[in-house]
Amino acid sequence: MHGMIAGIGVVFTAAAAVYSSLAWLLLRRWLEAPSQPAGGRPPVSVLKPLCGAEAQLPDCLRSLARQSYPGLQIVFGVRESLDPAIAVVQQLRQEFPALDVDLVVDGRLHGENLKASNLINMLPHARHPILVISDSDVRVGPGYLDAVVAALAPAEVGAVTCLYRGRAGSGLWSRLAALFINDWYFPAVLVSRALGDHSFASGVTIALRRQTLEAIGGLQVIADHLADDWLICEHVRRLGLKTVLSRFVVETDVADEGFRAHANRELRWMRTIRTVAPFGYMFMGFSFVLPVALFGVLLAWPSLWALALVALTLVSRVGIHVEQRRRGATRLGYDSILIPLRDGLLVAVWVAGFLGRGITWRGRRYRVRSGGALSPLGG
Repeated sequence: MHGMIAGIGVVFTAAAAVYSSLAWLLLRRWLEAPSQPAGGRPPVSVLKPLCGAEAQLPDCLRSLARQSYPGLQIVFGVRESLDPAIAVVQQLRQEFPALDVDLVVDGRLHGENLKASNLINMLPHARHPILVISDSDVRVGPGYLDAVVAALAPAEVGAVTCLYRGRAGSGLWSRLAALFINDWYFPAVLVSRALGDHSFASGVTIALRRQTLEAIGGLQVIADHLADDWLICEHVRRLGLKTVLSRFVVETDVADEGFRAHANRELRWMRTIRTVAPFGYMFMGFSFVLPVALFGVLLAWPSLWALALVALTLVSRVGIHVEQRRRGATRLGYDSILIPLRDGLLVAVWVAGFLGRGITWRGRRYRVRSGGALSPLGG
């Protein structure tokens, strides 16, 4: 019996070592380089749904306004006339008077997803054939629109999305949230793609042609769904078109927050993944490499094979963190000491993802049904 348990332990440590080594290798080989669009630079309408004025919102919007791209229109949208984001947009207009900016204030609801309702209200004001949907907390660098448009140029491509890194504040939970994005989520996407899964999509960027959006039924298809970015790209794939990952990586600002807000957001992400990819979610636990390796070595103790595999896992896990820091993901040098806590919390929130379907989003309670559809909950 002990031999069988030890064998299982070695399998766990081997899985952690293989996964972490593959993630580290793929991250090191990931090239991030802007490119020039093939066949010209068609005009683009960027849709930026806003809700409130986060501390870094002005800098995020300025990064888009500074894009050197001809024919750029930016459509901002809010649901309430007293939304403080309006003042940020007005200030942007003063700083960039030549910028083509539209601000839509429209509170009409089209479903349970308030962001989707905002986008639906904004869409009639977008004038150009290329549409880019981007979340409010996204910070982009020079060449962003050129890279996205270049990836969308081939006729067989229906939508383009981007990877992103978290930009942490000074608070503990902000730094842990950035590590979630940079050290786990980012390399997990690369591993999934290497294994043949091309379903990744992110609200930091969804670029598509207007005719493609119309062919999938417009933005109404996401009106009652939480995983709106994934669902748009899933509908695009059903048309027989590809959804591709741009080589351009953007940043999201991770606000300083308390434990409750942090837990609610990560639990929402986990339960969303579980509803749209239940089979993959079951095996996601193997991507939490340090806890998996530790569990395996405890089962296999005192196996030298298990100890060697744990050492390889640790080297690869630290390598992922160092590589992301090298690429500018982490600006606080002592974040590395948070790795054990971060990986332990990953296991906790993953397990919690199995224990229900309730989520909190923008202060509202919902139940996430199969496929990511939303049902409001009382309270």
